[in-house]
Amino acid sequence: MQFSNSQIFTDHLPKIDTVDLKPISKQYLKIIAFNKLILFGILFSALFALKQLIEEDGFQDNFQYVILFAIGFCILNLIVSLLAFKKRKYAIREHDVVYAKGLIINYLTTVPIIRIQHVEVSRSWLERRLALASLKIYSAGESGSDMKISGLSVGEAKQINDFISAKING
Repeated sequence: MQFSNSQIFTDHLPKIDTVDLKPISKQYLKIIAFNKLILFGILFSALFALKQLIEEDGFQDNFQYVILFAIGFCILNLIVSLLAFKKRKYAIREHDVVYAKGLIINYLTTVPIIRIQHVEVSRSWLERRLALASLKIYSAGESGSDMKISGLSVGEAKQINDFISAKING
């Protein structure tokens, strides 16, 4: 047996840019908005609770600035979340699953189907109301899911689950 370790040049590698990534369902935007509203509600409840608890004149006098800062934070956070939503895309290929997300920090995750140990479809109560599902993909050697694609229609998630299960089970 002869050992070989030839160099591979990057211009000969397959291009991930040529993959046609499919966006997730626009219904998932409702889940993002709902989660943000809960977060913002907790934030403002905590601020008004602090206003009642802290009796220092400095805090009371500058409370309107704290509220303005919190409103600015919430608006910026919502805008970033909406822009990041457009970056959530996926592709199912013959030998791997590709998922892209992120606005400020872009993530492109590729999981080879040959490394997938388990795949499951999960649905939160809000996903059930909107006919959506999340697909969790677990690969060998890791604890927890290696990839989670949220915002898929239920039929699409089940179809992908069946495809991957058939591939990994032979």
